[in-house]
This record gives sequence, structure tokens and C-alpha cells, in this order.
Amino acid sequence: MQKENKTWLAAVSGGPDSMAMLDMCIRQGMPLAAAHVNYHHRPEADAEEAYVKDFCLKHGIRLFVKNDPFIYEGNFEAAARKHRYDFFAEIVKENGYAGVLVAHQEDDLIETYIMQKEKNIVPEYYGLKEEMMYHGILIRRPLLSHTKKQLEDYCNDHQIRYFIDATNSDDAYTRNRIRRTVAPLSAFERRMIRQEIMKENAVLQERRCRVRTYIRDEKTNLSSYRRLPYEEREALLRELCEEKHGKRMSGAHLKQIDEILMKKNDFVIPVSGKNIVQENGSFFLQDLPEPYEYVYENLDQLQKAEGKYFRIETGEPGVNALTLHESDWPLTIRSWKAGDEIMMRFGTKSVHRFFIDRHIPQYQRETWPVVENASKEVILVPGLGCDKYHFSRSPDINVLQCPG
Repeated sequence: MQKENKTWLAAVSGGPDSMAMLDMCIRQGMPLAAAHVNYHHRPEADAEEAYVKDFCLKHGIRLFVKNDPFIYEGNFEAAARKHRYDFFAEIVKENGYAGVLVAHQEDDLIETYIMQKEKNIVPEYYGLKEEMMYHGILIRRPLLSHTKKQLEDYCNDHQIRYFIDATNSDDAYTRNRIRRTVAPLSAFERRMIRQEIMKENAVLQERRCRVRTYIRDEKTNLSSYRRLPYEEREALLRELCEEKHGKRMSGAHLKQIDEILMKKNDFVIPVSGKNIVQENGSFFLQDLPEPYEYVYENLDQLQKAEGKYFRIETGEPGVNALTLHESDWPLTIRSWKAGDEIMMRFGTKSVHRFFIDRHIPQYQRETWPVVENASKEVILVPGLGCDKYHFSRSPDINVLQCPG
């Protein structure tokens, strides 16, 4: 533990790890506040809260407590972690603290690594980082070089009371089974595992740096991607997708995405509120399409129209040109719909067929503009042309498609 001049928030459960950390900070004269979360899920939870309150009061430490009923869905550990870290982040932001001190120690680090390997997980980082960011706040783990036994001995030597979580012996939790494996490890074995973790993380970092060279202006060439081994393709997808939405993706999900990228040349792949799309042989993340419909009462309104997926220009002959009649108003510019057709001079043309013939990327199709008159007839498809009733050599406007 190094002395800090900034005020930190110490996460204190009442167990030996966090009580040792809290006492170390106090003895070093570190400016400090503390936070305790009571989930009310164990019989001793209220006694732990009372003890942490009493300890902080005796040492003049400001304490924040969250003890409202904890209601969750799914995995308890994951939900509880989010519950407490959200609480910590709120306190740090409201009080301008430097960040949060969390009492994870070497046993936790090794347990995490073993779990990652057993589950065949390729994580962002093997083991535990000494520092990480959570919702814009710094989380620091200053005890990763200490074993759990050393921290228990510290508490005993300094006569610091602590609580042992009874659920730590419950085999329903995978971590508890692994914990019994870690506890008897010799100092040499621990050192070897930590060296292994360092090597694994070095490989991860080197791979990330290598695959980043394939992402240029947030786009990746599909042919280059297909020449990479799977481990690097997976790392590239993580760089592309996780960087944007900050959520860890499962290996199974990444494999599904990879199978599409390896087999198809045009695609729209949903990924956490965005789509992976392709254009001109490259793929990239794109915002979800936004269906639209704008109605204009006259030519003056139409000439001033602005849209994300189309623009209006002065009329010139071509495949974007349109000559309007009085009976066409009100005029609608909207996104394409399945079944749209237009009556051309050479016969009726399906808009979908136009997309196929012109190799329009799938991601552009859903937002491609069409112009519809008062009779609900499609009279212009930008890039294809107007229908046979709205053609002239002196068109009123041009409607152009924009990628969005």
C-alpha cells in the first residue's frame, strides 16, 4: 500500500481483506471515506453493517451505506457486483473522490484466472487488473501482491475483528471450489501462475496491437479479415464491437458473426444496438436504420427539405430527376418498403429488383428513399429514375440518396 494524498473511497465489506486494507490506509494517514453494501442475503449481514459503522465512527471515517432491499434477476454475483459498483461510482462522482479502493488480493487474482481457463474464456484481461475504469471512475486494487492468509494474519496481529462469509464454503459457486485449490498453493506455485498470467496478457496485448492495423478509419477489408487465423479474427471483432458499446461479448456470439463474415459478401449483422454492414469489400459498424416519412404540401416546402438519407437539389435531367404535377401534392418522401414498385417506360419495376441489379448494399436498402404522390404511387426512386408520367427535360427537382 502506497500513501495517497487524494481522498479515496474504500469498499469495505467487513471481511478480512477489506478490514486489513482499511486499517493500512488509516495507519498511513491516507485521506479516506468508506462505503458498505448490505444485501440482506445472509443472517450476519446486519451485524457486519453495524461493525463497519462502529469501526469507521471510532476512526473518524465518513461512511456511506447502501442497505435498501436488493432485488435482482439472474446471477446473484453479477447483479450484486453491478449493484455495489454503481453505488461506489455515484459516491465518487458526487464527492469528487480520486476513485475506489477494492481489497481484491492474490487469491482472487489466481481464482479468476483459473475460472477463465476452465470456462475457455478469452477475456479482456487474464486475472485482475490493478487498475480499471468503471463508468468513468478509477477502480484500484492495491492488495494484489498479498495473499488472503497474509491479510487474515494482519488482522489477527493488529487485533482487528472481521467476518467470514459463510457462503464461501458453498459448492454451488464455482469460485468456492477453485478457492480450495488455490489456498494450499506454495509460494513457488503462486509465482509460476502469476508469471503465466503475465505471459498470457502479453500475448493478448500483442494480438490486439496486431489486429488494430487491419482496422482503418473504423473499416476492415473483408478479404484481409478472411486470411487471418480465428484467434486474430475474434480479437479483431472484439476491437471493432466491444470498443463501441463497452459490453463483453460471448465467444459463441463472436463465432456466429465470424461464420457470416467468412461465408457472405453482403450482410447486416445486429450487434448490441448497431449493425455490422459491408460496402465496397469492407465491413464496419453502422447505426440501426431509422424508417422515415416526410410529407410536403408544395414545391417551396420540398425545395427546403432536409433528411438524413436524402437531399434535394436543383432539377437536372438524370436518374434522380422529377417533374411534378398539381395532382401530385401532397408529396411524400419515405424509406423503401417491401413490395414497392414503379411504372417505368419499359414496364413495372420492383424496387427490390433494382437493389439486386445495382448491387446496392443491404444496409442501404432499408433507408433508400422513394417519392410517393398523393395517389400513393411511387413516382421516383433515386438512382433508378422517375415513372413514365413524371419525366421531362426540364425537371423541377432532383432527389438524391445519402448513405446516412
